Formats: sequence, C-alpha cells, structure tokens
Amino acid sequence: MSQIDLPDQPATEAFAARLAGLAQPGDVIALHGEMGMGKSVFARAFLRALAQDPALEVPSPTFSLVQTYDTAKGAVAHFDLWRLDGPDALFELGWDELQEGIMLVEWPERAEDELPNHALHLTLTEGEAEEARRMTIKGWSDRL
Repeated sequence: MSQIDLPDQPATEAFAARLAGLAQPGDVIALHGEMGMGKSVFARAFLRALAQDPALEVPSPTFSLVQTYDTAKGAVAHFDLWRLDGPDALFELGWDELQEGIMLVEWPERAEDELPNHALHLTLTEGEAEEARRMTIKGWSDRL
C-alpha cells in the first residue's frame, strides 16, 4: 500500500490519466472516499483519457448505476453503487459481463464480496489544502 499527495484537482486528473494509460481489459478500479472527495473528478478524467476525448460528456451514473463507454482499450463500465439495493442487484446491471472490459466503481463497498480480488483500490481523503487530496493505493504493485 502506498500514498500520494494530490495538491489540487489538476493533479488528481493527471493521476487518473496516468492510470488510464496503465489500465487493461479485465481491470477493476475501486474508488473509495466520502462525498466530495473527488471520486467523480477522478472518474471523468480517467474516462476522458481512455476515450482520448477531453470534452467527453461523463454524467454521473448515480441514477442509472452504470454507464458504459467505448474506448480504444475496449468497453469501460463506470458504476456508481451509492443507490444499489445490495450486491444481488449487480447482476441485473450486467456486472459479470462487464468484467471483461475495464470497470471503474464508485462506492465499491456496496458490492461486498462481488468485487474481484485483483481490484485496484484507491481511497481519496482530505489533504492539507481545500482542493488537496491524499490518495491511498492498494494493488497493482507490478504496474505502479
């Protein structure tokens, strides 16, 4: 496990773009953190980098629970599990099928045991300044 300091939103976006370059089909990136910690900022930058489109519209999947994107690396599924009724509801969203692509999961704790063991866990917490964040990274020791 390691930690990095992200002094502002552009630093968070740059880190997300870097991870997008390392991501491969079958990867799961679990985004942990309280509301307002930058999970959606990270997700937007990650998806825009993968799609190679800085203007890509990336709505929060808060109500749909999952939004899929076609990228050069294949399908990417962006999950927001905040409103999930329980892990059994994942299968109605295509959870198993979507694991063939890249999965980006906000509120992954709601997936309980359905989150794959190989997932990269990123936890965003407050940093020293208002826009600063500290990110704890668990996983991908062979890539990071």
